[in-house]
Amino acid sequence: MTTHEAEPRGPRIIHTAQALVDEVVEVDALPARGGNAVARSYARYAGGAVNILVAAARSGADAVLAGAVGTGPNGDLVRAALAVEGVHVSSPAVPGLDTGICFVMVEPSAERTFVTTQGAERRISVESLQTSAPSAGDLVCVSGFSLVGLTRDPLVQWLDGLDPDVVVVLDPGAAFADLSDDLRERVLARTRVWTSNADEAAALTGLTDPAAATVAVAGRLGPGAVSIVRDGPKGCWVLVQGEAGDSGNPGEAAYLPGYPQEPVDTNGAGDTHTGVLVACRAAGDDWETAAQRANAAGAIKVTRKGPATAPTAAEIDEFLRSRS
Repeated sequence: MTTHEAEPRGPRIIHTAQALVDEVVEVDALPARGGNAVARSYARYAGGAVNILVAAARSGADAVLAGAVGTGPNGDLVRAALAVEGVHVSSPAVPGLDTGICFVMVEPSAERTFVTTQGAERRISVESLQTSAPSAGDLVCVSGFSLVGLTRDPLVQWLDGLDPDVVVVLDPGAAFADLSDDLRERVLARTRVWTSNADEAAALTGLTDPAAATVAVAGRLGPGAVSIVRDGPKGCWVLVQGEAGDSGNPGEAAYLPGYPQEPVDTNGAGDTHTGVLVACRAAGDDWETAAQRANAAGAIKVTRKGPATAPTAAEIDEFLRSRS
């Protein structure tokens, strides 16, 4: 097993999505409509795109936030959290408008429910995104939640103008399946890497079996593309197409088992998986090795409270050694 030193190297990880502030309460149960619940705890964290960037940086990636950050206490919290991890914010602060919040309710099962506001993080432009100056080999992360509202048009226009050798990584989220057919196909045509949970893959393909959905997603992407579908604590499925691959017959998906844990907080687990996945790929790992480390990172993360609590490269090494 390869040991990963947490030193910046290789292509950069550039995230275009929304960095928010998570306001998190733990509740015994969600209140009924019109009802009330008493929180057992309250915490405030930088979250959203921050989760992926922190996970990537802790696995040694040179990480950049190209998305917008506001002027005010929320924006300050986002910038401070990223600065601690050595993550650069490329775009200038949005004047006169603060970053929005995501209100998160966490139940004892570790399941979480979200209510999100919109603020400065939605005020991107082609020019603000271009401050990240992506070059061939860089991995540019895109969220399906950015393909709606104010961020949609500038993001799609910017993606269309990228160097073809920039690797676009799509995390579709729940929003992607509801996009118009034209927009969805336009984004898929530019996507080199799809990484999602099983529900999001099923929403696109209609297939509830994660292995079958991984293959079906691959069939929607171009030659040389990669599809990765997470199946919670069970692990993930990975399919890497050849450069001359037949999109009608992309091949078979490989299963990489997970590391089930007793969860404390699942908020940010998928983000941690994505951040470690792209960081390891930027470091030169093949996709299956990167996904194995991402599975381990997600398993560690669910045992920790807070969204941006990804493990370091050394912690992943130790976790995998203990299970060899």
